[in-house]
Amino acid sequence: MKHAQSYLESALHQFNYYRSVAEKTFAQLSDEQLFWQYNAESNSVAMIVQHISGNMLSRWTDFLTSDGEKDWRDREAEFDTVIKNRKEMIAEWEKAWQCLLDAVSPLTEADLDKTVYIRAEAHSVAEAINRQLAHYPYHIGQIVFIGKMLADDQWKSLTIPRGKSNAFNDEKFGRK
Repeated sequence: MKHAQSYLESALHQFNYYRSVAEKTFAQLSDEQLFWQYNAESNSVAMIVQHISGNMLSRWTDFLTSDGEKDWRDREAEFDTVIKNRKEMIAEWEKAWQCLLDAVSPLTEADLDKTVYIRAEAHSVAEAINRQLAHYPYHIGQIVFIGKMLADDQWKSLTIPRGKSNAFNDEKFGRK
């Protein structure tokens, strides 16, 4: 079925899009800003990366054959300052994304209706993918929000800059 393959391609496209949004935000922040917290109850960009990475490694390791919440995952530590610098943060980020891509890229239409488990709850493969396509952009939005606050007037828009919607649409639709 053509739709199943286009779903998988679309899911990979969306994962990669949101990955790029986060990475464009990292690029606009200093090393110090990656670890900034509004208060003790809030998360820094680095903490959010730790959480996303821990989630990805847990969910996508042995995706089709083991529960997505692995015994070795320490979710609570994902919200502590474990990563100490940009290099470590990017290494964790890359490792996690590679795990996701290694799990999702080889999937086929026949896999979409298989059952996988997350915290002992049954999901079709498509449902599990959708669950993560909601979870990661949620946190990446937090990363962008923190980035915009910290970069302040130096922020470079990741999408259509404020006040430029009409010009963007004019270009897209070939209007002068």
